[in-house]
Amino acid sequence: MPPQTKLKLNTRALPITVGLLIALQLAVPYHGWMMLLVGLGGAWLIAFFWARALARGLRLTREMRFGWAQVGDRLEERFTLINESWTPALWVEIADHSTLPGHAASIATGVDATSDNSWIVKSVCTRRGAYTLGPTTLRTGDPLGIYTVTIENRATTNMMVMPPIVPLPRIEIAPGGRAGEGKRRADSFERAVSVTSAREYVPGDALNAIHWRVTAHRDSLFVRLFDSTPASDWWILLDLNQRAQIGQGQDSTLEHGIILAASLIDRGLRAGRAVGLVAHGDAFVWLPPQSGETRRWEILRALALAAPGARALVELLAQMQSAFKQRTSLVVITPDAPGDWIAQLVPLRRRGIVPTILLLDPISFGGMTDARGALTALADLEIAHYVVTRDVLDHPAAHPGLRGHWDWRVTPLGRAISMRRPRDAAWRAIGQLGNQAIR
Repeated sequence: MPPQTKLKLNTRALPITVGLLIALQLAVPYHGWMMLLVGLGGAWLIAFFWARALARGLRLTREMRFGWAQVGDRLEERFTLINESWTPALWVEIADHSTLPGHAASIATGVDATSDNSWIVKSVCTRRGAYTLGPTTLRTGDPLGIYTVTIENRATTNMMVMPPIVPLPRIEIAPGGRAGEGKRRADSFERAVSVTSAREYVPGDALNAIHWRVTAHRDSLFVRLFDSTPASDWWILLDLNQRAQIGQGQDSTLEHGIILAASLIDRGLRAGRAVGLVAHGDAFVWLPPQSGETRRWEILRALALAAPGARALVELLAQMQSAFKQRTSLVVITPDAPGDWIAQLVPLRRRGIVPTILLLDPISFGGMTDARGALTALADLEIAHYVVTRDVLDHPAAHPGLRGHWDWRVTPLGRAISMRRPRDAAWRAIGQLGNQAIR
């Protein structure tokens, strides 16, 4: 949509006064009426041509470096105000109507005749979601304040802020199937019997997969990894039930659950797994397990837009009973401590679907529900589970967002050395204001 330019007369008193002076001069000629008429009429005429020149000569270009970002990344926008007219713009108000939280691009400035003025606005992306940059409104006028020029550009660009991917503590995802997992091989159709390595036992592993020799040497249970055992798919099931969430904003179980899901998905895809996501918040998300970068961005986009809903975890598990395939690893991320959903895991295990539970500790997030009952029930069923407290993500390595930031190291002699500099990404135009027909 092209920009719209409006030239507005701020007061009606001036034309009424000029008209009255003309009538008085014609009816009762007087030198004083003529002086007032020349003064007021001349000011009106000068203000009109000044404002019209600004309306035709002012242009504002808006550019950004990145089309998507991660929470913690720095966003940069470059504004260039160009004046091609013969009159200076002594004051210019630029109002930004972007929806990105904390992005303050509105400014008051000015520009000389036949010159330009540019500046860069920087902000940090603090909240995941889909946002728009723009529209933009420019206001200026003549020095006498008789006319106001308004240039509106309704052009916007979409910006996606992805959830952060952070280093996680050691979490062993219980493997799907019955005999332990090995390296993924696309050309293998049958399970081989040769053992390549071993890993630590986690609840849910079959007892006949225990590697007794390694167990005896290390005094801890280990299971065998077979050479051609097909690696199981990962299903990440994220509980978005509004009633189960605790806390507000970034310190809530909702945001921590989304961060956990994004980080586990990244870990699985980097390991060559096929990873999928299922969640039911304000919208139903069903992304079957796949590998590759395309699936990564589809899942991250879904997590960026995730919002809580009314569907309880026990209902979602009951609904998904027949949807998961055998030899599947199911990772459930939930803050639902009462644990009425645990019974729904039993029929899943009978079908060869092995769950791993990441339980967000309600008490650490300010809740009152004790999770010990749910943990006891999971232990009795020998289901792998982990308790995730609020402080798990409260460490320096868990604060992402490298885009647009400098990283410095100070030598013993006091010299600052750049370890990382903002990537030199190309500027991309959002929209342009000016040089349009006056209305």
